[in-house]
Amino acid sequence: MTTEPQSPVKDRNYNLIAVMEASLKMAWQLNEYIEDAESAGDTELADWFRRIQANDLKAGEQGKKLLAKRLQDEAG
Repeated sequence: MTTEPQSPVKDRNYNLIAVMEASLKMAWQLNEYIEDAESAGDTELADWFRRIQANDLKAGEQGKKLLAKRLQDEAG
């Protein structure tokens, strides 16, 4: 079994940034999945992808606010 190497970055905000990136990347990728489902006439699947996309976008926005607050607290 292969494991990913540990990150050399041990910053308290690193995991927050990584999760934000993953959430926003998935939200972007879901556009293609939604289009594929719609092209196939599968509205049920397209709607499910839209709900996941909305959750990922919400998580990304929450993460941005949390990161901004943390960075401001560190600067202040």
